[in-house]
Order: sequence, then C-alpha cells, then structure tokens
Amino acid sequence: MIDQPLSNLAARLHPVRRALPAAAFFGGFLWDAITLGRKVGTADLWMLTGYLALAAGILWFLGRRETLTTNLMPAEPNPATASETKPNPWWRESGPYLLLQFCFGGLFSALFIFYFKSSGHFLAILWALGLGFLLVANEFLEDRYRRFTLTWALFGLCAMLLLNFVIPHVVGSIAAVWFFLSTLAGAGLAHLLRLKTPGQPGRIKPMWGIAAGLMLAYLVGAIPPVPLVKRDIAVGHALAKVAGEYRLEQEKTPWWIFWRKTESEIHLLPGERLYCVAAIFAPTGLNTRLVHHWQYHDEKNGWQTRSRIAFALTGGRQGGYRGYSYKQNLTPGEWRVMVETEDGRTVAVHRFELSGVPREPDAPMWLQTL
Repeated sequence: MIDQPLSNLAARLHPVRRALPAAAFFGGFLWDAITLGRKVGTADLWMLTGYLALAAGILWFLGRRETLTTNLMPAEPNPATASETKPNPWWRESGPYLLLQFCFGGLFSALFIFYFKSSGHFLAILWALGLGFLLVANEFLEDRYRRFTLTWALFGLCAMLLLNFVIPHVVGSIAAVWFFLSTLAGAGLAHLLRLKTPGQPGRIKPMWGIAAGLMLAYLVGAIPPVPLVKRDIAVGHALAKVAGEYRLEQEKTPWWIFWRKTESEIHLLPGERLYCVAAIFAPTGLNTRLVHHWQYHDEKNGWQTRSRIAFALTGGRQGGYRGYSYKQNLTPGEWRVMVETEDGRTVAVHRFELSGVPREPDAPMWLQTL
C-alpha cells in the first residue's frame, strides 16, 4: 500500500527530473554571472580552478563506481533474486552527472565571457561563438557524459582553455610559448587523470586531437590574445587627464537623437588632432607592449596602414590600462584603429567615419571618462 503512493509521487516528479540537467546548466551560468567581475581577476581564476578540481574528483568517482559495479555484477543474473534487487535512487545515480554538468556549465560560460571580450576580429569572434555553442550544448549532454570519451574531451578542453588564462597570469607574459605550454599542460592533466581513474574508462585520443586543433587555431590567429580583455575604446577631439581619469571630448548628438550620446561621424577643425584611447585589462604582474594600428580604407586597395604607435602596458588596474595615440591631417573617409600585441594579434578594433566638412567651433561636446 505504501509502494503505490511512492510510485505516483515518482511519476509526478518525472518531468522535474527531466528538467534537472537544464537547471544544473543554467545554475552554473547564473552563478558565473553573479560571481564573476568585469575583469579576469585572481579570484575568478581560483573559482574556475575549483570548478575544474571538482569535475576531476567527480570523474574519478564515476570511474571507480563503474569499475566496482562491473566487478560485482554476476556473469549470469539469477532470475529469482533479480526481482528483489532494488535500483539505486535516481538522485544517487544521476546526481554526480548533474554536478559534473554544473561544473562544465560554469567553466564554459566563464570562458565564453572571457574569450568574447578578448575577441577583436572575425576569426576570434567565431572561436568565442564556438564556446557559446558548447555552453548551450552542455544542457543536452548529461546522458553522453556516461560515455567517458566525450567527458574526457570536454574536461581536457576546459583544462586547456583555463590554463591559457592561468599560466600567462602567473608568469606575467603573453608570449606564444606560454599558450602552447598551457595547452599541453591542460591536455596532460586530463590524460594523467584518466590514467589514475579506476578502470580508465573511455578513450583519450580525441582530447589530444582537440589540443592539436587549439594550437593550430592559435597559429592562424583564430585564438584571441588571452588574458588581455578589452574594457573600452573610443576616438575624440581633445584628451585631458583629471584626477587619474582620462576625459575625451566627443561630438554630442542633437537632443532628438536620444538613443545615443555621440555623433557617428567625426568632424575635425583644420589641423586638429584626433585621439584614440583604449582601456585594456591585463592581470597584475603582466607587462607587455601594445600597438595602436591606424588604417584608412582605400576604395581600390582596401585597408592601408597609416601609422603604428606602440606603448607599454602594465597589468593590474581594475578599469584597464589606458593607452592613447593621436593623428593629424587625416583623409576624410572610413578609418579604423586596431589595438594589437607586438606580434600582430588583435585585442580591439574601433571603426569610425571622418567627414570632409569641419565642425562648428562652438559645437556641443560630450565628455567620456575612461
């Protein structure tokens, strides 16, 4: 008589149980949205490392549980006792997988945010959107996690991408060698964990294929220059530093254009300078050089370099390190300023249109603080 109410309750809870993988996934995403700051800080990296460590512990536990279950299972089940054997409660069976999904959801969401902020050109944006696809696909992969080959591939990918941030953060350098070493370290960590997991379930070779793909993507420029993250970039007429803040004058829109504060087309006075200011976040201890790459779009020859202005970057400032450059006597037309690393990797791009008509000297201006 007790079994019937329990069966009815289990039937009513079945839709809720089906929704738990999605809840675990979005729980990881929302937790990141609440806890991650607007920069890639040490606390953020510690938290994500905790996600990865928890995922590693769950994988070891699942491998051990599967090995024990296989060893204890009789070769030929006894029909007389099979009916008396009670299956594990669903929460005990599926709980570790849901927690693993939460960890992967948290890692993928954070890495998507970091990589998207670091994406400054088309290939890098595609790469970031690929992480976004994994972020969404993670919702539907609970059953697939039980096939350990995919699980090792996802764990290895998370380890590699996370170490791409952690190792440059620790050593204070964005040299290419640290990307390759961090990728190999992440793959090696996944391989070592599988060797230490009882039964060594699943295959590890696909994970190494992902590592090779990551290094190839870096060589062709599809990987953004992590851990640098764009905070802001703007162009304007006059620049002043007041109380530690840069204030950039920009042309203000008329009052009836309420959806934006500044004009989309820039008008310069004869001989007036045009400034570009970019705020780029870098972790504490990282010192490197960046380049403001000014380019003009020629209708016949495409984008043409007009100047490359380098400056030093020192990491650690929460609002991003501000660097600026300026030019005079610019040709009217379409322009862009790209913030690049010394080896040509794009951190940020700002496009603007320069009018051939000079502005009025008393035109209203807007002060942007960076």
